[in-house]
Amino acid sequence: MYKILAKEQLNPVIDSYKIEAPQLARKAQPGQFVVIRVDEVGERIPLTLADWNADEGTITLVVMKVGTSTYKLSSLKEGDSILNLVGPLGLASEIKNYGTVICVGGGVGIAPIHPIARELKRAGNEVISIIGSRNKELLFWEDKMRSVSDKLIVTTDDGSHGLKAQVTGPLKEILEQNKNVKHIWAIGPVVMMKFCTLTTKPFNVPIVVSLNSIMVDGTGMCGCCRVSIAESTRFACVDGPEFDGYKVDWDLLSNRQLSYCDEETLSLDIWQKKCQCKSN
Repeated sequence: MYKILAKEQLNPVIDSYKIEAPQLARKAQPGQFVVIRVDEVGERIPLTLADWNADEGTITLVVMKVGTSTYKLSSLKEGDSILNLVGPLGLASEIKNYGTVICVGGGVGIAPIHPIARELKRAGNEVISIIGSRNKELLFWEDKMRSVSDKLIVTTDDGSHGLKAQVTGPLKEILEQNKNVKHIWAIGPVVMMKFCTLTTKPFNVPIVVSLNSIMVDGTGMCGCCRVSIAESTRFACVDGPEFDGYKVDWDLLSNRQLSYCDEETLSLDIWQKKCQCKSN
């Protein structure tokens, strides 16, 4: 059992959890993820590490409510416990002194881009960060991202905060104006990472994306998280989750992400009805 030491609602659909996990906290690195199971009848879901503290023995997960498991997790309170937590899993980000780098976080992807930007800054890089969301209400961790960046650009689709733009807008402008950018990381919805890659391609700057594909065991055994990279099959759990954005088959990935939408909708509907019956 893994106790929730602190819980914070970052916006109406995203919560932050500080969880007691000392062994995991000692091994965690940027870019890695964990697999959790909320209770005995819950599914296993992958969540990228948003932060950790080896001295405290804690990790931080930032989770968007989208399906039954994430809604179950959101129903827990400080002092409650998660049944299973496995990690750290996956390959860590390749952190070194590249020079000038760009870190792009969209939506809930702001959370996992934060430790990458932090470690890149510690390695001596000039870090330019771009974060974005649909509107101001959904934005979070702006101050945390500013603290690990030499320059931070904030965008919202509706213009309610920062620039009225999607993250690809300032990304293109920076690449047009700054020929010294050596590397880019982009984490967020699949469509955002795809278009960050397409935006970057004319400038021939390496771009790394993090693929949170459908996953079951997280150890390469089940094959559910397979992705096509340079026309070869790779597993996001053991070969990733980070990959060269130029080599990802984005259309195949997008289609696979939709594989169980009907089942997920039905599962959430059944669980919510059970919760309503218990409360009545």
